[in-house]
Amino acid sequence: MPTNVEVPPLGESVTEAILLRWIKNNGEAVRKDEPIAELETDKANVDLPSPGAGVLSHRKKAGDTVKVGEQIADIDENGVPTAAPARTAAAGAEAAGAMSGQAPSRTATATSFAPSVKPEDLSPAVRRLVEENRLDASKITATGPGGRLTKEDVEKHLASRATAPRPAPSENQSVAAAPKPPQSAAAEAAKPSDLSTPPSADGTRRVPMSKLRKRIAERLVSAQHTAAILTTFNEVDMQAIFDLRARYKEKFEKSHGVGLGFMSFFAKAVALALKQFERVNGSIEGDDVIYHDYVHLGIAVSTERGLAVPVLRNVENMSFAKIESEIKRLALAARDGKLGLHELSGSTFTITNGGVFGSMLSTPILNPPESGILGMHAITKRAVVVNDEIKIRPMMYVALSYDHRIVDGRESVSFLFRVKELLEDPSRLMLEV
Repeated sequence: MPTNVEVPPLGESVTEAILLRWIKNNGEAVRKDEPIAELETDKANVDLPSPGAGVLSHRKKAGDTVKVGEQIADIDENGVPTAAPARTAAAGAEAAGAMSGQAPSRTATATSFAPSVKPEDLSPAVRRLVEENRLDASKITATGPGGRLTKEDVEKHLASRATAPRPAPSENQSVAAAPKPPQSAAAEAAKPSDLSTPPSADGTRRVPMSKLRKRIAERLVSAQHTAAILTTFNEVDMQAIFDLRARYKEKFEKSHGVGLGFMSFFAKAVALALKQFERVNGSIEGDDVIYHDYVHLGIAVSTERGLAVPVLRNVENMSFAKIESEIKRLALAARDGKLGLHELSGSTFTITNGGVFGSMLSTPILNPPESGILGMHAITKRAVVVNDEIKIRPMMYVALSYDHRIVDGRESVSFLFRVKELLEDPSRLMLEV
């Protein structure tokens, strides 16, 4: 009796997904728990493991929208394979090289792989870049493991076509995955994301919203309609943090293998302040107020697919090094569309940093069902009064949006002042005073 392959539960409020690609071919032999397909939801991309061992038979094709519980394939444990495992000529060259004791040539590997490139073999990020720029993947030199096409390969290909006609946004879009200074990020964010869609006769473009964009829109509108959102502001003198980072940044990176950024200071400050002002870390459920004795901190991240908010769980127990390493890991996973569903749910408070795009001031919208969100902004040198003297200091405006149904004005202002107090004297973060 064949084993049904069904779409598993994909997290709270997720009822359907897109069958992004088949990792295993129709008629191919698979092992139990081996990834056989990739699903795209409005929260993350997830690999679907095989529920059993045998021969895989597809019942749905890549690109289909499927519902939770729907059968998309079956596995016959007594079946006879009719398709060989996906194997490129490059993989064979690598194996031959390994047997002979010689490392395969990277150029030879790339060339032999190119003719066999198929859309379903590409990662989501690579496929999107290829499609947006209307490229032929088989003509791009591949240098990834096993001869796979990487995002860097596509970017290099686009750069090499600099003198050839191509869609205007290609160059900007091709560097989206790499860390950029605020000016580049802001310039990219200002551009429409669907310029590759041909315009109609009247000069307009009609592009269906992605599932992720639809979900973001629904949540933002819901937040505005269900919560009494107010915002309070303050400013933080970042000089003490600048001095501390300048003194220990290199030693920190050498000791922990990760850079010392600003976000770890804000995460620690928020975690300590939320202990004191627990309503800001709470939520409303029906007629009840839910308090949390932990801080699951959401960090808003801008990705190619839209906004993602990966969660650092129990951040109150994390060291600076742990916070920085988790932020780096989650940011890379968000960029590549590989965040797990458990990494995108359960947050109790969120931090968003519009400063990376150059924002001076904003009023962030709550991430339901949370009751508070902290907005960071650009750091600018301004003249301020320090001990009755005018000094030039690196200053940042901070904003706390909160749900006035549960958080009073006194609590919100006091919470934000406590965050300011901790950041302006980082030794307090260490001593928790």
